[in-house]
Amino acid sequence: MGINSVFIKNNEPVSLLRYWTTRYLLTLVIGLVIIGAVSAYWIKYAAIEKQIEVTRLFAEEVADRVVDDVGNILVGEKLHQVLDNRRKFMGVDRNLILFIEDIKGEVVYSRPTKLPLPLEQAAPDLLEQADKRDKVRHPSGETLYVIRKPLEFNGQIIGKVILLFPETDIKVGKEEIQYLVIMLGSLGVLGWAVIYFHARKLSEPIQNVVMSARQIVEGNYDVLINKTIKEKEIHELVHTFAEMADRLRQLESMRTELLAGVTHELKTPVTSISGLIQAINDEVVSGEEQKEFLEICLKETKRLQKMVEDLLDFNSFAVGAITVCQEEQNVNKLIREIASQWQIVHDLGHVTFTVWVLEKQTMIYVDPGRVQQILINLLNNAKQAVGEKGSIALTLYETGTDLRIDVKDDGPGIPAKEQPLVFERFFRGSNKKDKVRGLGLGLSYSRMMAKALGGDLLLTKSTSEGSVFTLILPMRKEQKEEIA
Repeated sequence: MGINSVFIKNNEPVSLLRYWTTRYLLTLVIGLVIIGAVSAYWIKYAAIEKQIEVTRLFAEEVADRVVDDVGNILVGEKLHQVLDNRRKFMGVDRNLILFIEDIKGEVVYSRPTKLPLPLEQAAPDLLEQADKRDKVRHPSGETLYVIRKPLEFNGQIIGKVILLFPETDIKVGKEEIQYLVIMLGSLGVLGWAVIYFHARKLSEPIQNVVMSARQIVEGNYDVLINKTIKEKEIHELVHTFAEMADRLRQLESMRTELLAGVTHELKTPVTSISGLIQAINDEVVSGEEQKEFLEICLKETKRLQKMVEDLLDFNSFAVGAITVCQEEQNVNKLIREIASQWQIVHDLGHVTFTVWVLEKQTMIYVDPGRVQQILINLLNNAKQAVGEKGSIALTLYETGTDLRIDVKDDGPGIPAKEQPLVFERFFRGSNKKDKVRGLGLGLSYSRMMAKALGGDLLLTKSTSEGSVFTLILPMRKEQKEEIA
Protein backbone atom coordinates (compact mmCIF):
# COMPACT_ATOMS: atom_id res chain seq x y z
CA MET A 1 0.00 0.00 0.00
CA GLY A 2 1.36 3.42 -0.97
CA ILE A 3 0.54 6.87 0.32
CA ASN A 4 -2.02 7.31 -2.46
CA SER A 5 -4.13 4.53 -0.94
CA VAL A 6 -4.94 7.00 1.84
CA PHE A 7 -6.81 9.16 -0.68
CA ILE A 8 -8.75 6.37 -2.43
CA LYS A 9 -12.06 5.16 -1.08
CA ASN A 10 -13.71 2.17 -2.76
CA ASN A 11 -11.56 2.84 -5.84
CA GLU A 12 -13.19 6.27 -6.21
CA PRO A 13 -11.31 9.59 -6.13
CA VAL A 14 -11.89 11.84 -3.14
CA SER A 15 -12.66 15.54 -3.22
CA LEU A 16 -9.91 18.02 -3.99
CA LEU A 17 -10.39 19.67 -0.58
CA ARG A 18 -9.92 16.41 1.31
CA TYR A 19 -7.11 15.20 -0.95
CA TRP A 20 -4.88 18.25 -0.61
CA THR A 21 -5.83 18.98 3.03
CA THR A 22 -4.83 15.44 3.99
CA ARG A 23 -1.61 15.60 2.00
CA TYR A 24 -0.65 18.98 3.40
CA LEU A 25 -1.53 17.79 6.90
CA LEU A 26 0.70 14.73 6.56
CA THR A 27 3.50 16.93 5.24
CA LEU A 28 2.95 19.36 8.12
CA VAL A 29 3.00 16.55 10.70
CA ILE A 30 6.20 15.12 9.25
CA GLY A 31 7.76 18.59 9.23
CA LEU A 32 6.71 19.26 12.84
CA VAL A 33 8.07 15.86 13.95
CA ILE A 34 11.41 16.71 12.35
CA ILE A 35 11.39 20.18 13.92
CA GLY A 36 10.42 18.64 17.29
CA ALA A 37 13.24 16.08 17.11
CA VAL A 38 15.80 18.75 16.19
CA SER A 39 14.47 21.07 18.90
CA ALA A 40 14.56 18.29 21.53
CA TYR A 41 18.12 17.48 20.57
CA TRP A 42 19.07 21.14 20.80
CA ILE A 43 17.38 21.50 24.21
CA LYS A 44 19.25 18.47 25.51
CA TYR A 45 22.51 19.73 24.04
CA ALA A 46 21.96 23.12 25.69
CA ALA A 47 21.22 21.39 29.00
CA ILE A 48 24.45 19.36 28.72
CA GLU A 49 26.48 22.46 27.93
CA LYS A 50 24.89 24.31 30.82
CA GLN A 51 25.58 21.46 33.23
CA ILE A 52 29.17 21.15 32.04
CA GLU A 53 29.67 24.87 32.57
CA VAL A 54 28.21 24.75 36.10
CA THR A 55 30.36 21.71 36.94
CA ARG A 56 33.43 23.50 35.58
CA LEU A 57 32.72 26.45 37.88
CA PHE A 58 32.38 24.01 40.78
CA ALA A 59 35.75 22.47 39.84
CA GLU A 60 37.33 25.93 39.89
CA GLU A 61 35.73 26.55 43.32
CA VAL A 62 37.24 23.29 44.61
CA ALA A 63 40.66 24.13 43.15
CA ASP A 64 40.63 27.50 44.94
CA ARG A 65 39.73 25.97 48.34
CA VAL A 66 42.08 22.96 48.52
CA VAL A 67 45.35 24.91 48.06
CA ASP A 68 46.56 26.92 51.06
CA ASP A 69 48.86 29.92 51.17
CA VAL A 70 52.07 27.84 51.13
CA GLY A 71 51.05 25.47 48.32
CA ASN A 72 49.79 22.53 50.34
CA ILE A 73 46.72 20.51 49.30
CA LEU A 74 44.24 20.58 52.18
CA VAL A 75 41.79 17.68 52.48
CA GLY A 76 39.71 16.41 55.41
CA GLU A 77 36.29 16.51 57.05
CA LYS A 78 36.11 20.27 56.84
CA LEU A 79 36.54 20.01 53.07
CA HIS A 80 33.59 17.59 52.98
CA GLN A 81 31.26 20.12 54.54
CA VAL A 82 32.50 23.01 52.41
CA LEU A 83 32.18 21.03 49.18
CA ASP A 84 28.72 19.67 50.06
CA ASN A 85 27.45 23.19 50.78
CA ARG A 86 28.95 24.62 47.61
CA ARG A 87 27.65 21.72 45.54
CA LYS A 88 24.11 22.25 46.75
CA PHE A 89 24.39 26.01 46.28
CA MET A 90 25.65 25.67 42.69
CA GLY A 91 23.10 23.05 41.74
CA VAL A 92 25.49 20.14 41.21
CA ASP A 93 23.96 17.97 43.92
CA ARG A 94 24.00 14.79 41.82
CA ASN A 95 25.90 11.52 41.52
CA LEU A 96 29.07 13.54 41.27
CA ILE A 97 32.41 11.74 41.64
CA LEU A 98 35.32 13.94 42.75
CA PHE A 99 39.00 13.04 42.68
CA ILE A 100 41.91 15.22 43.79
CA GLU A 101 45.38 14.12 42.66
CA ASP A 102 48.74 15.42 43.75
CA ILE A 103 51.72 16.21 41.56
CA LYS A 104 52.63 12.52 41.46
CA GLY A 105 49.19 11.52 40.18
CA GLU A 106 48.17 9.85 43.41
CA VAL A 107 44.59 10.28 44.60
CA VAL A 108 44.68 12.23 47.90
CA TYR A 109 40.94 12.78 48.12
CA SER A 110 37.78 11.28 46.62
CA ARG A 111 34.12 11.97 47.02
CA PRO A 112 32.29 9.81 47.88
CA THR A 113 34.97 8.50 50.21
CA LYS A 114 33.91 4.89 49.77
CA LEU A 115 33.45 4.13 46.09
CA PRO A 116 31.39 1.14 44.89
CA LEU A 117 33.61 -1.88 44.40
CA PRO A 118 33.34 -2.00 40.56
CA LEU A 119 34.09 1.72 40.36
CA GLU A 120 36.94 1.43 42.89
CA GLN A 121 38.51 -1.32 40.82
CA ALA A 122 38.12 0.65 37.59
CA ALA A 123 39.18 3.98 39.10
CA PRO A 124 42.85 3.91 37.99
CA ASP A 125 41.84 3.14 34.40
CA LEU A 126 39.08 5.79 34.46
CA LEU A 127 41.50 8.43 35.77
CA GLU A 128 44.01 7.54 33.09
CA GLN A 129 41.34 7.94 30.41
CA ALA A 130 40.07 11.14 32.05
CA ASP A 131 43.44 12.80 31.42
CA LYS A 132 42.88 12.45 27.68
CA ARG A 133 39.11 12.40 27.06
CA ASP A 134 36.04 14.44 27.84
CA LYS A 135 33.93 11.29 28.21
CA VAL A 136 34.71 7.93 29.79
CA ARG A 137 32.78 4.70 30.18
CA HIS A 138 31.58 3.59 33.66
CA PRO A 139 32.05 -0.14 34.46
CA SER A 140 28.25 -0.47 34.23
CA GLY A 141 28.36 0.87 30.66
CA GLU A 142 27.09 4.36 31.52
CA THR A 143 28.76 7.42 29.98
CA LEU A 144 30.53 9.79 32.38
CA TYR A 145 31.40 13.38 31.50
CA VAL A 146 34.88 14.56 32.59
CA ILE A 147 35.81 18.00 33.98
CA ARG A 148 39.49 18.67 34.73
CA LYS A 149 40.98 21.60 36.64
CA PRO A 150 44.70 21.84 37.46
CA LEU A 151 45.79 22.93 40.95
CA GLU A 152 48.29 25.79 40.67
CA PHE A 153 50.54 27.61 43.13
CA ASN A 154 52.85 30.42 42.04
CA GLY A 155 52.37 29.41 38.41
CA GLN A 156 53.28 25.80 38.99
CA ILE A 157 50.94 22.80 38.78
CA ILE A 158 50.87 20.88 42.04
CA GLY A 159 47.91 18.59 41.28
CA LYS A 160 44.51 18.54 39.68
CA VAL A 161 40.80 18.18 40.37
CA ILE A 162 38.84 15.63 38.32
CA LEU A 163 35.04 15.61 38.34
CA LEU A 164 32.96 12.82 36.78
CA PHE A 165 29.18 12.90 36.45
CA PRO A 166 26.85 10.48 34.60
CA GLU A 167 24.95 11.52 31.50
CA THR A 168 21.68 10.35 33.09
CA ASP A 169 21.99 13.07 35.71
CA ILE A 170 21.46 15.73 33.06
CA LYS A 171 17.82 16.63 33.31
CA VAL A 172 15.93 18.68 30.74
CA GLY A 173 13.57 21.20 32.35
CA LYS A 174 9.87 20.34 32.17
CA GLU A 175 9.06 23.93 31.30
CA GLU A 176 11.18 23.73 28.16
CA ILE A 177 9.52 20.51 27.03
CA GLN A 178 6.07 21.93 27.74
CA TYR A 179 6.94 25.08 25.82
CA LEU A 180 8.16 22.98 22.87
CA VAL A 181 5.00 20.84 22.87
CA ILE A 182 2.74 23.90 23.08
CA MET A 183 4.66 25.65 20.31
CA LEU A 184 4.57 22.62 17.97
CA GLY A 185 0.91 21.98 18.74
CA SER A 186 0.02 25.61 18.04
CA LEU A 187 1.97 25.55 14.79
CA GLY A 188 0.21 22.33 13.81
CA VAL A 189 -3.26 23.72 14.45
CA LEU A 190 -2.44 27.02 12.75
CA GLY A 191 -0.84 25.25 9.78
CA TRP A 192 -3.82 22.92 9.36
CA ALA A 193 -6.24 25.87 9.52
CA VAL A 194 -4.26 27.79 6.89
CA ILE A 195 -4.01 24.70 4.68
CA TYR A 196 -7.72 23.98 4.99
CA PHE A 197 -8.65 27.59 4.21
CA HIS A 198 -6.43 27.79 1.12
CA ALA A 199 -7.40 24.32 -0.12
CA ARG A 200 -11.06 25.23 0.23
CA LYS A 201 -10.49 28.52 -1.56
CA LEU A 202 -8.64 26.63 -4.33
CA SER A 203 -11.29 23.92 -4.69
CA GLU A 204 -14.31 26.24 -4.68
CA PRO A 205 -13.89 27.67 -8.23
CA ILE A 206 -13.01 24.21 -9.56
CA GLN A 207 -16.16 22.81 -7.92
CA ASN A 208 -18.14 25.62 -9.58
CA VAL A 209 -16.66 24.61 -12.94
CA VAL A 210 -17.65 20.98 -12.27
CA MET A 211 -21.23 21.99 -11.40
CA SER A 212 -21.42 24.17 -14.51
CA ALA A 213 -20.08 21.29 -16.64
CA ARG A 214 -22.85 19.07 -15.29
CA GLN A 215 -25.41 21.71 -16.24
CA ILE A 216 -23.99 21.79 -19.76
CA VAL A 217 -24.18 17.98 -19.95
CA GLU A 218 -27.85 18.26 -19.02
CA GLY A 219 -28.36 20.75 -21.86
CA ASN A 220 -28.35 23.99 -19.84
CA TYR A 221 -25.81 26.31 -21.44
CA ASP A 222 -26.78 29.40 -19.43
CA VAL A 223 -24.18 28.97 -16.69
CA LEU A 224 -22.73 31.74 -14.55
CA ILE A 225 -19.14 31.45 -13.36
CA ASN A 226 -17.27 33.89 -11.13
CA LYS A 227 -14.21 35.02 -13.10
CA THR A 228 -12.71 37.31 -10.41
CA ILE A 229 -10.01 34.89 -9.29
CA LYS A 230 -6.45 35.99 -8.44
CA GLU A 231 -4.66 32.66 -9.00
CA LYS A 232 -3.44 32.73 -12.60
CA GLU A 233 -3.89 29.02 -13.39
CA ILE A 234 -7.37 28.81 -11.81
CA HIS A 235 -8.35 32.08 -13.50
CA GLU A 236 -7.27 30.70 -16.88
CA LEU A 237 -9.18 27.47 -16.24
CA VAL A 238 -12.39 29.29 -15.28
CA HIS A 239 -12.03 31.87 -18.06
CA THR A 240 -11.40 29.15 -20.68
CA PHE A 241 -14.36 27.14 -19.41
CA ALA A 242 -16.59 30.21 -19.56
CA GLU A 243 -15.47 30.81 -23.16
CA MET A 244 -16.18 27.16 -23.95
CA ALA A 245 -19.67 27.46 -22.42
CA ASP A 246 -20.35 30.58 -24.52
CA ARG A 247 -19.04 28.77 -27.57
CA LEU A 248 -21.25 25.74 -26.91
CA ARG A 249 -24.21 28.06 -26.42
CA GLN A 250 -23.53 29.63 -29.81
CA LEU A 251 -23.07 26.23 -31.45
CA GLU A 252 -26.31 24.98 -29.91
CA SER A 253 -28.09 28.05 -31.22
CA MET A 254 -26.51 27.46 -34.64
CA ARG A 255 -27.52 23.79 -34.53
CA THR A 256 -31.11 24.77 -33.80
CA GLU A 257 -31.06 27.29 -36.64
CA LEU A 258 -29.43 24.69 -38.89
CA LEU A 259 -32.21 22.17 -38.32
CA ALA A 260 -34.80 24.84 -38.98
CA GLY A 261 -32.87 26.17 -41.99
CA VAL A 262 -32.13 22.80 -43.59
CA THR A 263 -35.73 21.70 -43.03
CA HIS A 264 -36.97 24.91 -44.62
CA GLU A 265 -34.47 24.82 -47.51
CA LEU A 266 -35.27 21.20 -48.34
CA LYS A 267 -38.98 21.53 -47.72
CA THR A 268 -39.45 24.56 -50.00
CA PRO A 269 -38.41 22.88 -53.30
CA VAL A 270 -40.13 19.64 -52.31
CA THR A 271 -43.35 21.55 -51.62
CA SER A 272 -43.04 23.42 -54.92
CA ILE A 273 -42.37 20.23 -56.90
CA SER A 274 -45.21 18.41 -55.15
CA GLY A 275 -47.68 21.23 -55.82
CA LEU A 276 -46.67 21.66 -59.47
CA ILE A 277 -46.77 17.95 -60.22
CA GLN A 278 -50.12 17.68 -58.47
CA ALA A 279 -51.46 20.49 -60.66
CA ILE A 280 -50.19 18.73 -63.79
CA ASN A 281 -51.55 15.39 -62.62
CA ASP A 282 -54.97 16.90 -61.94
CA GLU A 283 -54.86 18.54 -65.39
CA VAL A 284 -55.28 21.97 -63.82
CA VAL A 285 -52.80 23.28 -66.39
CA SER A 286 -52.06 22.20 -69.93
CA GLY A 287 -50.10 23.14 -72.99
CA GLU A 288 -47.42 25.78 -72.55
CA GLU A 289 -48.31 26.32 -68.92
CA GLN A 290 -47.80 22.61 -68.24
CA LYS A 291 -44.37 22.78 -69.90
CA GLU A 292 -43.51 25.83 -67.79
CA PHE A 293 -44.53 23.93 -64.65
CA LEU A 294 -42.28 21.03 -65.63
CA GLU A 295 -39.33 23.40 -66.21
CA ILE A 296 -39.89 24.88 -62.75
CA CYS A 297 -39.99 21.36 -61.28
CA LEU A 298 -36.71 20.56 -63.05
CA LYS A 299 -35.04 23.69 -61.66
CA GLU A 300 -36.28 22.98 -58.16
CA THR A 301 -35.07 19.38 -58.47
CA LYS A 302 -31.61 20.57 -59.52
CA ARG A 303 -31.53 23.03 -56.64
CA LEU A 304 -32.55 20.26 -54.23
CA GLN A 305 -29.88 18.01 -55.72
CA LYS A 306 -27.28 20.77 -55.34
CA MET A 307 -28.08 21.20 -51.63
CA VAL A 308 -27.82 17.46 -51.02
CA GLU A 309 -24.49 17.37 -52.90
CA ASP A 310 -23.23 20.29 -50.78
CA LEU A 311 -24.08 18.38 -47.62
CA LEU A 312 -22.40 15.22 -48.88
CA ASP A 313 -19.30 17.11 -50.07
CA PHE A 314 -19.04 18.96 -46.77
CA ASN A 315 -19.28 15.73 -44.79
CA SER A 316 -16.55 14.21 -46.95
CA PHE A 317 -14.34 17.25 -46.35
CA ALA A 318 -15.11 17.22 -42.63
CA VAL A 319 -13.71 13.67 -42.25
CA GLY A 320 -10.62 14.53 -44.30
CA ALA A 321 -11.66 12.87 -47.54
CA ILE A 322 -10.54 15.82 -49.68
CA THR A 323 -9.26 15.06 -53.16
CA VAL A 324 -6.65 17.51 -54.43
CA CYS A 325 -5.09 17.17 -57.88
CA GLN A 326 -2.31 19.71 -58.10
CA GLU A 327 -0.75 20.69 -61.39
CA GLU A 328 1.46 23.48 -62.65
CA GLN A 329 -0.58 26.55 -63.50
CA ASN A 330 0.05 30.08 -64.72
CA VAL A 331 -1.56 31.86 -61.80
CA ASN A 332 -2.31 35.07 -63.77
CA LYS A 333 -4.08 33.10 -66.48
CA LEU A 334 -5.97 31.01 -63.94
CA ILE A 335 -7.31 34.03 -62.07
CA ARG A 336 -8.36 35.79 -65.30
CA GLU A 337 -10.23 32.67 -66.52
CA ILE A 338 -12.07 32.24 -63.19
CA ALA A 339 -13.03 35.93 -63.14
CA SER A 340 -14.20 35.82 -66.77
CA GLN A 341 -16.34 32.71 -66.26
CA TRP A 342 -17.96 34.17 -63.16
CA GLN A 343 -18.64 37.50 -64.89
CA ILE A 344 -20.29 35.77 -67.88
CA VAL A 345 -22.65 33.74 -65.68
CA HIS A 346 -23.73 36.66 -63.51
CA ASP A 347 -25.61 39.74 -64.66
CA LEU A 348 -23.61 42.38 -62.79
CA GLY A 349 -25.75 45.32 -63.91
CA HIS A 350 -24.45 48.39 -62.02
CA VAL A 351 -21.81 46.41 -60.11
CA THR A 352 -18.22 47.27 -61.03
CA PHE A 353 -15.90 44.26 -61.20
CA THR A 354 -12.10 44.71 -61.51
CA VAL A 355 -9.30 42.15 -61.65
CA TRP A 356 -5.66 42.80 -60.72
CA VAL A 357 -2.93 40.23 -61.40
CA LEU A 358 0.87 40.08 -61.12
CA GLU A 359 3.06 42.04 -63.53
CA LYS A 360 5.19 38.96 -64.28
CA GLN A 361 4.04 35.50 -65.27
CA THR A 362 4.22 33.16 -62.26
CA MET A 363 3.83 29.38 -62.24
CA ILE A 364 2.55 27.53 -59.15
CA TYR A 365 1.45 24.00 -58.33
CA VAL A 366 -2.23 24.11 -57.40
CA ASP A 367 -5.56 22.39 -58.00
CA PRO A 368 -7.31 24.81 -60.39
CA GLY A 369 -10.75 23.28 -59.73
CA ARG A 370 -10.49 23.84 -55.97
CA VAL A 371 -9.20 27.40 -56.43
CA GLN A 372 -12.16 28.08 -58.76
CA GLN A 373 -14.62 26.69 -56.20
CA ILE A 374 -13.20 28.92 -53.47
CA LEU A 375 -13.09 32.11 -55.55
CA ILE A 376 -16.54 31.55 -57.07
CA ASN A 377 -17.98 31.21 -53.57
CA LEU A 378 -16.19 34.38 -52.38
CA LEU A 379 -17.31 36.32 -55.46
CA ASN A 380 -20.92 35.12 -55.02
CA ASN A 381 -20.84 36.30 -51.39
CA ALA A 382 -19.40 39.65 -52.50
CA LYS A 383 -22.17 40.01 -55.10
CA GLN A 384 -24.80 39.30 -52.45
CA ALA A 385 -23.16 41.86 -50.13
CA VAL A 386 -23.10 44.76 -52.61
CA GLY A 387 -26.59 44.10 -53.99
CA GLU A 388 -27.57 45.83 -57.21
CA LYS A 389 -24.93 48.57 -57.07
CA GLY A 390 -21.36 48.58 -55.80
CA SER A 391 -17.86 47.40 -56.61
CA ILE A 392 -15.98 44.09 -56.36
CA ALA A 393 -12.22 43.72 -56.74
CA LEU A 394 -10.21 40.53 -57.28
CA THR A 395 -6.52 41.16 -56.54
CA LEU A 396 -3.55 38.77 -56.87
CA TYR A 397 -0.24 39.65 -55.17
CA GLU A 398 2.94 38.16 -53.66
CA THR A 399 4.20 38.47 -50.06
CA GLY A 400 7.61 36.77 -50.39
CA THR A 401 6.46 33.57 -48.71
CA ASP A 402 3.18 32.90 -50.53
CA LEU A 403 0.66 34.12 -53.08
CA ARG A 404 -2.51 35.85 -51.92
CA ILE A 405 -5.81 36.60 -53.60
CA ASP A 406 -8.06 39.27 -52.08
CA VAL A 407 -11.79 39.43 -52.81
CA LYS A 408 -12.95 42.89 -51.77
CA ASP A 409 -16.44 44.40 -51.80
CA ASP A 410 -17.92 47.72 -50.63
CA GLY A 411 -20.99 46.18 -49.03
CA PRO A 412 -22.26 46.92 -45.49
CA GLY A 413 -19.71 44.59 -43.89
CA ILE A 414 -20.12 41.82 -41.31
CA PRO A 415 -21.15 42.74 -37.73
CA ALA A 416 -18.19 42.51 -35.32
CA LYS A 417 -19.85 39.90 -33.10
CA GLU A 418 -20.43 37.65 -36.14
CA GLN A 419 -16.93 37.90 -37.62
CA PRO A 420 -15.40 35.09 -35.44
CA LEU A 421 -18.21 32.78 -36.61
CA VAL A 422 -18.17 33.31 -40.38
CA PHE A 423 -16.16 30.12 -41.02
CA GLU A 424 -18.33 27.98 -38.74
CA ARG A 425 -20.33 25.30 -40.51
CA PHE A 426 -24.03 26.14 -40.98
CA PHE A 427 -23.56 29.71 -39.71
CA ARG A 428 -25.56 32.29 -41.59
CA GLY A 429 -25.12 35.96 -40.81
CA SER A 430 -27.95 38.29 -39.96
CA ASN A 431 -27.43 40.18 -43.27
CA LYS A 432 -28.02 37.03 -45.34
CA LYS A 433 -30.38 34.94 -43.22
CA ASP A 434 -33.57 36.54 -44.49
CA LYS A 435 -32.36 37.51 -47.97
CA VAL A 436 -30.40 34.59 -49.42
CA ARG A 437 -31.34 30.93 -49.27
CA GLY A 438 -28.63 28.40 -48.41
CA LEU A 439 -27.18 26.03 -45.81
CA GLY A 440 -24.37 28.22 -44.47
CA LEU A 441 -21.62 25.85 -45.63
CA GLY A 442 -19.89 28.00 -48.26
CA LEU A 443 -17.13 29.69 -46.25
CA SER A 444 -16.50 26.68 -44.02
CA TYR A 445 -16.27 24.46 -47.11
CA SER A 446 -13.96 26.96 -48.84
CA ARG A 447 -11.59 27.17 -45.85
CA MET A 448 -11.31 23.37 -45.76
CA MET A 449 -10.36 23.36 -49.43
CA ALA A 450 -7.81 26.16 -48.88
CA LYS A 451 -6.16 24.19 -46.08
CA ALA A 452 -6.16 21.06 -48.27
CA LEU A 453 -4.17 23.09 -50.81
CA GLY A 454 -1.61 23.92 -48.10
CA GLY A 455 -2.87 27.48 -47.63
CA ASP A 456 -5.68 29.18 -45.74
CA LEU A 457 -8.72 31.42 -46.08
CA LEU A 458 -9.01 34.49 -43.85
CA LEU A 459 -11.39 37.32 -43.16
CA THR A 460 -8.80 40.07 -43.44
CA LYS A 461 -11.05 43.07 -42.86
CA SER A 462 -14.71 43.89 -42.44
CA THR A 463 -16.12 47.31 -41.64
CA SER A 464 -19.16 49.35 -42.62
CA GLU A 465 -17.24 50.25 -45.81
CA GLY A 466 -16.89 46.64 -46.97
CA SER A 467 -15.15 43.30 -46.43
CA VAL A 468 -11.94 41.64 -47.63
CA PHE A 469 -11.45 37.87 -47.77
CA THR A 470 -7.94 36.56 -48.50
CA LEU A 471 -7.06 33.21 -50.05
CA ILE A 472 -3.46 32.18 -49.27
CA LEU A 473 -1.71 29.78 -51.67
CA PRO A 474 1.78 28.34 -50.97
CA MET A 475 4.61 28.81 -53.46
CA ARG A 476 7.27 26.29 -54.42
CA LYS A 477 10.65 26.55 -52.72
CA GLU A 478 12.39 27.73 -55.87
CA GLN A 479 9.78 30.49 -56.31
CA LYS A 480 10.49 31.77 -52.81
CA GLU A 481 14.23 31.82 -53.59
CA GLU A 482 13.61 33.78 -56.80
CA ILE A 483 11.58 36.39 -54.89
CA ALA A 484 14.21 36.59 -52.16
